Amino acid sequence: MAEDYYATLGVARGASAEEIKKAYRKLARENHPDLHPDDPKAKEKFQQVQSAFDVLNDPKKREMFDRYGSAYESMGGGGPQGARPWPGAGGGPRGGEAHEVNLEDLFGGGGGGGFADLFKQFGNRGARGGGRRPLPEEGADLEHEISIPFASAVLGGEAQIAVQRGDGRTETIRVKIPAGIEDGKRIRLRGQGEPGANGGQAGDILIRVAIAPHPHFRRFGKRLEVSVPITLAEAIAGGKIDVPTPHGVITLTVPPGSSSGRKLRVKGQGVKAGSGEPGDLFAELEIVMPKDLSDEDRQQLAEIAQRYNENPRAELRW
Repeated sequence: MAEDYYATLGVARGASAEEIKKAYRKLARENHPDLHPDDPKAKEKFQQVQSAFDVLNDPKKREMFDRYGSAYESMGGGGPQGARPWPGAGGGPRGGEAHEVNLEDLFGGGGGGGFADLFKQFGNRGARGGGRRPLPEEGADLEHEISIPFASAVLGGEAQIAVQRGDGRTETIRVKIPAGIEDGKRIRLRGQGEPGANGGQAGDILIRVAIAPHPHFRRFGKRLEVSVPITLAEAIAGGKIDVPTPHGVITLTVPPGSSSGRKLRVKGQGVKAGSGEPGDLFAELEIVMPKDLSDEDRQQLAEIAQRYNENPRAELRW
């Protein structure tokens, strides 16, 4: 008996391509075998719907069908190539070239609901019946926070975290601290989080880094600043002083007549992070007055100050 593909999809012979697709999606959703594993008629109906759509969705095949009916295959026009069998079945209705069934089109893709949620609902039943396995589920991520020394943040290093596993074990994990990491940044340890289910991959560990302050150094991106005390004699006469840096001790030259607050720039002695150019170090001078000055010394300093009657606050404004 000749098969009427329009009747199979429940559309008129003059139906538009969009109406045919809409009818196909509706019937395919209702009769998909994975949602009816115990109903053999659903499989048969699904294959009939797929065969009808194969023809009516192809303008050339549809034209031949409209002329000759389902016998158009014998007229030299080439018939429908057969639907791809549903997973686990043994071949399509006519066994020709497989046609790809887009399950996301049938059940919706992305986000919540749709195809993924439907098969989560039916997956366990399929597994018990020897059919479809439960879908893999990725393990949850874990979040930790660690405090690291200022020096480790600049130069890099290692730290340790203790992770409490679901079976009661406490696991110690070593964490590599990259040189130049900034406060508040996160380190991701892939695959170290909660294990996945049904063969899914494990989650990650996300570690937020808090950097402890340094008593003398300050950091601004790749730039380092340090306050360097100098004596009154060094400020007046100048001289060479040794200054510690993250990369070793360096010698700076203090210009004669330096005031507190003057900054000496040392190129490339700041934070060296990644493959970019290293930052610079700025040494800010701070004059430290001698302790326990005698009255005679104070008098001499006062006489010197009177000879150089300058107002150091002349440029100070609100």
